[in-house]
Amino acid sequence: MFCPETADAIWAASGHWRRVVQDWGMPRLRLALAQVDPTVGDIPGNVDLIGRWTRSAREAGADLVAFPEMTLTGYPVEDLVFRESFIAASRSTLPDLAGSLADAGLADIAVAVGYLDADGPARRGSDVERGRGPRNALAVLHAGRVVATYAKHHLPNYGVFDEDRYFVPGDDLAVVRICGVDVACTICEDLWQAGGPFAVAASAGVGLVLSVNGSPYELDKDDVRPPLVARRAAEAGATVAYVNLVGGQDELVFDGDSMVVEPDGAVIARAPRFREHLMVLDLDLPAGTRNASPGELGVPAPVASGAGAVAGDRDGGMRVVRTVVSDAPPQRTRPPLAGPTVADRLVDEAEVWQALVLGLRDYVRKNGFRSVVLGLSGGIDSSVVAALACDAIGAPAVVGVSMPSQHSSSHSRDDAADLAARTGLDYRVVPIQPMVDGFLAALPLSGIAVENLQARVRGVILMALSNQDGHLVLTTGNKSELAVGYSTLYGDSVGGFNPVKDVPKTLVWRLAEWRDAEAGRLGQTPPIPENSIVKPPSAELRPGQLDTDSLPDYPLLDEVLADYVDGDLGRDGLIAAGHDPALVDRIVRLVDLAEYKRRQSAPGTKISIKAFGRDRRLPITNRFREGTS
Repeated sequence: MFCPETADAIWAASGHWRRVVQDWGMPRLRLALAQVDPTVGDIPGNVDLIGRWTRSAREAGADLVAFPEMTLTGYPVEDLVFRESFIAASRSTLPDLAGSLADAGLADIAVAVGYLDADGPARRGSDVERGRGPRNALAVLHAGRVVATYAKHHLPNYGVFDEDRYFVPGDDLAVVRICGVDVACTICEDLWQAGGPFAVAASAGVGLVLSVNGSPYELDKDDVRPPLVARRAAEAGATVAYVNLVGGQDELVFDGDSMVVEPDGAVIARAPRFREHLMVLDLDLPAGTRNASPGELGVPAPVASGAGAVAGDRDGGMRVVRTVVSDAPPQRTRPPLAGPTVADRLVDEAEVWQALVLGLRDYVRKNGFRSVVLGLSGGIDSSVVAALACDAIGAPAVVGVSMPSQHSSSHSRDDAADLAARTGLDYRVVPIQPMVDGFLAALPLSGIAVENLQARVRGVILMALSNQDGHLVLTTGNKSELAVGYSTLYGDSVGGFNPVKDVPKTLVWRLAEWRDAEAGRLGQTPPIPENSIVKPPSAELRPGQLDTDSLPDYPLLDEVLADYVDGDLGRDGLIAAGHDPALVDRIVRLVDLAEYKRRQSAPGTKISIKAFGRDRRLPITNRFREGTS
């Protein structure tokens, strides 16, 4: 597990060594990592973002500023990559961006920025066999020119990633000399695979490997990244600078967590998570000594004045292409820097809460909504979603609607009103019983049909308010309920976004307790009523109803779901893991039968290794049943 105190101690102990190597004449590179939040498809907006953060890096005296994976286009672009017009927009904007940065007085800072490139048609076909097509790429801009480019070598094709569907891999390793330091360029998945670019970087004798990333958030991923980056730093024998996206993109949320790791594995700088941040630090790095002659392979590419690009021999299946931007630091006055900082680690509940808030905020903001509406029942799920929404976009932009029926308890109505008073959201009460009675007078129903009718009437009300006032409807079903189909299609499942779609019920409770405790720690009013947390959950669609009438206790349910859904264990594996066979058979059957409901559910922020929709994709029509042959 990453320990900030240990990293700080390593930094302090290495201070003398750094002064010594500086005295020996090792080049000092001032590096800026721009942890930013671009928007997919908004190329002009992303250009402005790059310009703003480049200026901030230049004002801090940086020699090189690096932006995350595909910052110019946003990431992931998915099937936009099949539009020739989109590829053309990315490619044509790149040299314009280089020129505009120079025109803005930023010609002397090198800018590494991710973009979408192509050397063949977007449609996959015979060109793929010839290694031509769209590329997930990185460009280095300097003095108004595109001086070097690199195409991602390792293309992930698992989990949420379908990059083999979209891109062709690159086989050249770009090495750019900046202030006398040879910097190798890599992109995201290149870091997760041994060999390839990092092994070639070692052979090329680089002093720094730049890794630009679009690495989505998952719980505890912050514990995985530092040792991973450390392994690649050791493999390359060089310092690794890792910069990651931050922000929400549909179901994905990116948490930043940018860092710099030395060859011995020491984490010397680490950015805060879930917010935009510019991390600037001075690095004393080995000077580049290897130079390829222009006649070695091909001729120099047309790059910035005083720079040249030459291609070297292939190494490990990759060709090293070297570009010289500068052999010495620029002669300019720089503001002094404080020592690098390492951000504190977050507890699980804090990081999940921040991920959900950021995912919801960006979904609302980037899709042009100004407000949200949700059904506020007084239960734990709607209470947590309401609190998340208030944190994400502010209570005045959150509409909570209590929709009591004849089965709604007084405490549920009171708890909903209490939450509204605590948070200050826009609270409304719309009784549904007259509407339900009107349906029943025209259409005699009984049993579960009447229960579902109540949920669907509530869904109609929320969608009517959305149509009337332009609110985004938030649905509130948690991952446990979605897994077993404990929801009503076009009823409580109705909505445009579900902040807790990937949050198991037991974690919903933990988040509520953490959020209230955090409010108390900060001297604020806890947003979620205690009674909403402690009372037994109920849909309140019939007299005395409890969730446990239809489902196992949530702690037991979530344990089985974690192994079946997230872990992909079959029936035998679940029983071998210690789960009761009868319970396994019951839960597996419920999960399998509910696939058609999940296929129609709203998108929601991914926080686990196996989110419904993005990660777990099963056929609706499917007769395979666990335990049968």
